[in-house]
Amino acid sequence: MDTQNLQAFYTTATTGSFSEAAKQLHLTQPAVSKRIANLESQLGCRLFDRIGRQISLTQAGNALLPKARSILQQIQGVVRLMDDISGNITGQLSIATSHHIGMHRLPPILRSFTERYPQVALDLHFLDSEQIYDEVLKGHYDLAVATLPIAANMQMVSEPVWLDEMCVVVSPQHSLAAKSQVNLTDLSQINAILPGRLTATYQSVKTIFEQHNVGLEKHQSINNLDAIRMMIEVGLGWGVLPKTLVGDSLRILNLTNSNLGHIKFSRTLGYLHHRQRSLSKAAMAFIELLVNKPLRG
Repeated sequence: MDTQNLQAFYTTATTGSFSEAAKQLHLTQPAVSKRIANLESQLGCRLFDRIGRQISLTQAGNALLPKARSILQQIQGVVRLMDDISGNITGQLSIATSHHIGMHRLPPILRSFTERYPQVALDLHFLDSEQIYDEVLKGHYDLAVATLPIAANMQMVSEPVWLDEMCVVVSPQHSLAAKSQVNLTDLSQINAILPGRLTATYQSVKTIFEQHNVGLEKHQSINNLDAIRMMIEVGLGWGVLPKTLVGDSLRILNLTNSNLGHIKFSRTLGYLHHRQRSLSKAAMAFIELLVNKPLRG
């Protein structure tokens, strides 16, 4: 059985789309379709039902999917083993990361890594942190660099790298911008623009409000931090952003509580991988760079 055909089947099944599978495999859509047709011919059965543009796994496809995952992971393990025995840092390294970390934290690390290990093919994927957790648990990536989940999961190794200071911000023209101090009740009366309910940032904000018995009723959920920043800049509400994203177009609010004083928000960024997934030399080299954090440049 051709492993390329099996990979095409597995990627199409997990993405639910021939076009998305083609993107991930760096192939044309007809090439993916041909590989799956070859596999169906080898096995003597249909693996997908195709109704219009929608596809779904047949009974045979559902039976094959976990076997395909296991076979492909074993093959990847053999490749890693051979690389490790040779002593060379080569092969492919698949990394999932959030858009914010990928754009604002990883560039100097990626630059250093590619300069030091030019024989490693980096396969970088940009996803929401919550999607990253799910993908790591499925064993789809060697490593992930994301906001670490608040609740620990015994199947995942998660190690902190950065403490990301977060600021409560509004536009300079907002009515709260001129106040020397702002409390949670002030914020509760105004629309909040926050990441989705499952994100660590939202959970942190919600916890603070609940601890002070203040409602967080008026809010919109958007997961892209750059989009959140734009909406705050034009005066559509307040939000919580990493300090690295706050420029002259925003005002940082001094958030206080009468009993506890200044209220601070932060989140922890770091790397994750499945506890049962062995790390290649390339993955360990990348982690070493992450921990040592080369200077930006």
